[in-house]
Amino acid sequence: MGSVLVGVPAEVKDHEARVALTPEGVRELAAHGHRVLVEQGAGEGSSLHDEAYAEAGAELVGVDDAWGAELVVKVKEPQAHELHRLRDDLALFTFLHLAAYPVVADALLAAGTTALAYETVQLGSGALPLLAPMSEVAGRMGPQIGAHWLQAENGGRGVLLGGAPGVRPARVVVLGAGNVGWNAAWIAAGMEAEVVLLDKDLDRLRWVDQIHKGRIMTLASNRGTVERAVAEADLVIGAVLVPGGRAPTVVTESMVAGMRRRAVIVDIAVDQGGCVETTRETTHTEPTYLRHDVVHYAVGNIPGAVPHTSTYALTNATLPFVLAVAELGVEGATAADPALARGLTTRKGEITNPVVAEALDRGR
Repeated sequence: MGSVLVGVPAEVKDHEARVALTPEGVRELAAHGHRVLVEQGAGEGSSLHDEAYAEAGAELVGVDDAWGAELVVKVKEPQAHELHRLRDDLALFTFLHLAAYPVVADALLAAGTTALAYETVQLGSGALPLLAPMSEVAGRMGPQIGAHWLQAENGGRGVLLGGAPGVRPARVVVLGAGNVGWNAAWIAAGMEAEVVLLDKDLDRLRWVDQIHKGRIMTLASNRGTVERAVAEADLVIGAVLVPGGRAPTVVTESMVAGMRRRAVIVDIAVDQGGCVETTRETTHTEPTYLRHDVVHYAVGNIPGAVPHTSTYALTNATLPFVLAVAELGVEGATAADPALARGLTTRKGEITNPVVAEALDRGR
């Protein structure tokens, strides 16, 4: 395709300091002959400064020029005041989570924008290579976040995750044994909590059991086991995923009402709608609220709290795909790579991913 203009705007979602490319990512694209337009200050929140981008070959520009590129790479879905920037000659590559943000879907369709979603790029094995690094970060942060909000001064039950000699540790219930859930369970166990991990996939539970050798209790997930586990929990971590679709409701409002007073829910699945009936998306500015005297934490961009780590983890995964789109164009890159083709979500006013279309109740 020759040289392509790749734009990297600064993220504007609440407390979202990640940036879509590291300077090393810029250097790689520049080495292939592409021009990379990075909005001034885009990496500051990730401790990645303009000087490093300039040295890597980026052109430091204003927001209009960054969005004016042929290929725009971001981290989070366009926010309300960015939707006017969508256009029919733009290829956008970012996390979209359209099942949770139908307004963004409407804007993409109205503008005719070609959009690829990190979270639906899927290998033949079912693995989600661009979602995985952020799932790992969010999962590892879940127990850390829960431990903070369990402290009495933060509104929680006043329970230490690891307990103390002669005192029972906190019981942590993790719903879902995918990348988020397994990482959450692993860190919680490392903090010496009592950990229960639930999933419908028995083979996945066997895998966890073989690795942790009983240190994490695994249970087959059904309504009864979820209800009992949640009722006894100090901390519930929601980690249920349907790629591209809305997360199913696993914990009902009546289950929440039956929980211990000032227990904590961290619903990491909230960026796909949430797996707890009483959760609604919150922000890093106002991360929690009480419902049925249970503390709910439902921030939609948890990895944004550790942007330096998250930016590097994300770029490590996305760069080969971004480079392929820059080199071959959307058509050529998706034709050459079935995994990337599954990430193609909207094009010419239509939703091209059937799972996303179903989640939004719209036919292709």
